[in-house]
This record gives sequence, C-alpha cells and structure tokens, in this order.
Amino acid sequence: MLDLLAEIGQLGCKPIETPIEQNHKLGESIEDIVVDRQSYQRLVEKLIYLSHIMPNIVYDVGVVSQFMHNPKETHLIDVYRILKYLKGTPGKEIQFTKGNEMILEAYTNTDYACSINNRRSTFGIGLFLEEI
Repeated sequence: MLDLLAEIGQLGCKPIETPIEQNHKLGESIEDIVVDRQSYQRLVEKLIYLSHIMPNIVYDVGVVSQFMHNPKETHLIDVYRILKYLKGTPGKEIQFTKGNEMILEAYTNTDYACSINNRRSTFGIGLFLEEI
C-alpha cells in the first residue's frame, strides 16, 4: 500500500477518514478533463487487488472501476481519495492463520437505480469474520 503511494508521488499525503464522500454522485461528465486511461486502469487494478485483503474499500473501488473505459479527472480524484484513506489504515488488513475455527456473517445493502448515468443499481456487502 505504501509502495503504491510512493509510486504515484502521494507518500506524503495527509490521511483522510473516509474513502469516498457520503451520498456521492460520481458520473460521466462531458466537460470534465480526460486523464490517461492506462494509468487510471493500472491504479484501479492495484486497488482491486488490495480490496481482497481490505474489504472496507470494496464498494469504493467498485464505484471508480465503473469508469475504466473513459476516466475523467473527477474519477482520478476519487481514486486518490481512496489511496489517502488507505494511508491512514496500515496494519488493518485481514490476516488468515491456518487451523483456526471462524464464524462468518454477511450483510448486504442495495441502492436501487442510484447511478446518475444509467439508473443501474449498486449494492454493498459487509462481511464479519470472527475467530472462535
């Protein structure tokens, strides 16, 4: 995670409390500045990989990954916001150890037709894993 921040020159950034703004309405904007698609895709792909051990960013990474085909500056700003959030959470990833019994609880939440671009629904999932 820190290597990723160093790679994009954000190692000295100030950590923030949340990975995405509450009640965000991220969409496609014609007036917005187009950014380098390959760089954007590479960043989002690395975030997707990190989301496997940090489920607290799964929803946010899913939102920014919707714009990988035509990323704009506002989308890149939200990717950087996720990275700033991650800077404040080192050591909070999930670590699995062999031989322990665990209880898994899962909760879901759906936002029906919330996308301002195409009225698609989004959903989130919360997983709680408890070691016995």
